[in-house]
Amino acid sequence: MPHSWKWVDYVRININFFALSARSQTLAPLVVPLLVQQFVGEDVKGGTYGVIRLWALLAGLLAQAFFGMISDRTRSRWGRRRIFVAAGTILESVILLGMGTLAGMQGREGVGLLLTLYVLSMIASNAANVATLSFIPDLVPEEHRGLASGVKVWFEVPLPLLFVALVTGRLIAQGQMMAALAVLVGCMLACMLMTMTVPEKPWVAEAGGAFWKPLARLVAMTAVFAGAILGAGAGVKAALSLAQGLEATTRLIAGGGMGLLAMALTVGAGVWLGLRVALGEAFHTGTNPSFTWWVINRLAWLTASNNIGGFLLFYFQEKFPQWRGEQAAAPVAGVLFIAGMFTLSAALIGGWLADRVDKKPLVAWSSLLGALGTAGVILAPTPGWVYASGGLFGAAVGLFYSASWALGTQLVSPAQTGALLGLSNLAGAGAGAVGAYLGGPLADQFGYALLLAILGALFLLSNLALSQVAEPGANGPPRKGFNQPQR
Repeated sequence: MPHSWKWVDYVRININFFALSARSQTLAPLVVPLLVQQFVGEDVKGGTYGVIRLWALLAGLLAQAFFGMISDRTRSRWGRRRIFVAAGTILESVILLGMGTLAGMQGREGVGLLLTLYVLSMIASNAANVATLSFIPDLVPEEHRGLASGVKVWFEVPLPLLFVALVTGRLIAQGQMMAALAVLVGCMLACMLMTMTVPEKPWVAEAGGAFWKPLARLVAMTAVFAGAILGAGAGVKAALSLAQGLEATTRLIAGGGMGLLAMALTVGAGVWLGLRVALGEAFHTGTNPSFTWWVINRLAWLTASNNIGGFLLFYFQEKFPQWRGEQAAAPVAGVLFIAGMFTLSAALIGGWLADRVDKKPLVAWSSLLGALGTAGVILAPTPGWVYASGGLFGAAVGLFYSASWALGTQLVSPAQTGALLGLSNLAGAGAGAVGAYLGGPLADQFGYALLLAILGALFLLSNLALSQVAEPGANGPPRKGFNQPQR
């Protein structure tokens, strides 16, 4: 930064995360599942929700990597990033208002319209998202990135959760989905305007290499990752068919084991194959394999956390029969409120610690807290216990987001920040795709408690990938990045 670093700069570079996350926390756990349930009924709602999430999130995966690469090469008086924040937000606002018109529809024809609008929404939001992600590594001095990441988490997790719990969630529970989306659009536009004041300077560096080759690799990466998920899904369905004749308890255990194995293998193989295709020669000649393991760790962790939130409405309807349809939005919003309050404290504490101690242990502790919180949700005899477990889960989220992102910003090459952090969306977008597509059919057959148990175990498995990350700094190798050859 050309000027002294002030608190207002922390706000300006991160405020758009509030809008992006409020959008995600309104659509994924509330709007989309309720519309799916409205269109297809109870029997196949989990599988249908999984298919919609898969294709929408794969579109978001490709869009974020694509726009990250484009923004790295952009030369304008607006700088590299802000123009994508503005364009993505304006387009997303139009799409969300269109999605609100689906609330009055009935029947399966609504599924196709919902899928189309959700895919377009993912493309627009990820154009703004990857630009916002790049502000910290672009502008923040390295010694302040832990605190900047902690402030980022405030805007990315707890504050949006509070907004959803107190505003959009309540409106949806009252049957006012269009009003909720209109309020959300207003919030997004306000955050966009504040983001446009970020002191980003015009970027005049030369854009390197041919464009079509890395673009082709991004498309191939998305296809490979999609193939891994679809292949795992086909394997799970085939295995479940073979297990039809087993005794009920044995079949339940087999279903849980198959689901966990499928998710774990898809996470590892999907990231490895996807990055290998996207990075080309740099995957073999790059000096930082820890980036790959960091993405695997994030994908496993976020697959667990994102899908617990995504399926929480269906879980509440299953466990507590007094809540049906839109009525379940109110308790889900209550859990989000409690989780958000705990994330508030954990995020800043985690960001403060990440500037002073090794980040890997903080990420590992977040996995243990996430697993304990998930167990509490499953075993809860009353809704009150679910709220309490949501607090533990919120602390895990705050700690993970602060420490993991601070760790990740140390692992990328400064010259390719947007591109590499765009590729890290294998974890962000891929998490919902893996968990929803593989978990939805399992939940339709065995219930949502089993699905949550699988996701809780995935928290613990994520630490296997974390153990392979070499943290830069005093207790690890010096910071290095991928040396991607010019094309």
